[in-house]
Amino acid sequence: MSANHLQVALAQIAPIWLNKSQTLELVKSCMHEAAREGSELIVFGEGLVPGYPWWLSITHASAWDDRMQKEIFAHYARHAVQIESGDLQEIQALAKQLQLAVYLGIIERPQDRGGHSLYCSLVFIDAHGQIQSVHRKLQPTYDERLAWAPGDGNGLQVHSLKGFTVGGLNCWENWMPLARTALYGLGENLHIAVWPGAVRNTELITRMIAQEGRSFVISVSSLMRKSDFPADSPHLEEILKNCPEVLANGGSCIAGPDGKWILEPRADYEGLLYASLDLNRIFEERQNFDPTGHYSRPDVLELRVNRERQHSVKGME
Repeated sequence: MSANHLQVALAQIAPIWLNKSQTLELVKSCMHEAAREGSELIVFGEGLVPGYPWWLSITHASAWDDRMQKEIFAHYARHAVQIESGDLQEIQALAKQLQLAVYLGIIERPQDRGGHSLYCSLVFIDAHGQIQSVHRKLQPTYDERLAWAPGDGNGLQVHSLKGFTVGGLNCWENWMPLARTALYGLGENLHIAVWPGAVRNTELITRMIAQEGRSFVISVSSLMRKSDFPADSPHLEEILKNCPEVLANGGSCIAGPDGKWILEPRADYEGLLYASLDLNRIFEERQNFDPTGHYSRPDVLELRVNRERQHSVKGME
């Protein structure tokens, strides 16, 4: 493999919805397939394990003290990922075995926040199998706030990967200018944007971030169709009553540092997408614009970032 090229895989798949163990098996299967194709990085969509909270928008989730909503949330929480309990150890071991870096979207139930609230988190596992960052979504969007808690700045980090500097954000926080700038300032030149799944989310912003950052941008979306809800989903009849046939149609894509498509948004396709990224293209495009380098004015504009992991009880770390 060329030292200046990074082989990437985009996993546009549907989860085994609200089933942590089965969805993790699906993740491992995709990792094996990506490695066979020579990939060095694989990216999965937002909250893939154990799935996006699709019921919120179609079952009157804001109803107060509603028994059905409580029972669905409880099921969701029981299938959320607890990193401290070793839920990702097999993924880490496989990443090391395959020498494959992984960006994985999870619903996290962290013990450092008491172990009952849920966070939409993006985990980076390096090719040595080490978890290098867990970014908890800064601001859940709209009805997501009924299921997810807001995260913190601890995961606003970047990582070296074959000469690239890679960082990532979840869904609509990709629209937050200061969150993007925090990553640009750390030298990010390969941006990972993960989504629950829709071309309408990825077709404009992917190219915009690429042009703004003069970086490669990988957007990865999941899939979810009415037929993807497992038969054992809690309150399935109510969920399906107002459910459209397609909730998430994909839209995974890659834009280059000039904002042009490398992979155009791909809808209604289930499987892995592949590309090779050329590091030199970044330097070529930074010649005329570098958002936190020669085209910045830190004497006029300054960003301060709090990267502390937030704890409800101090001294418990």
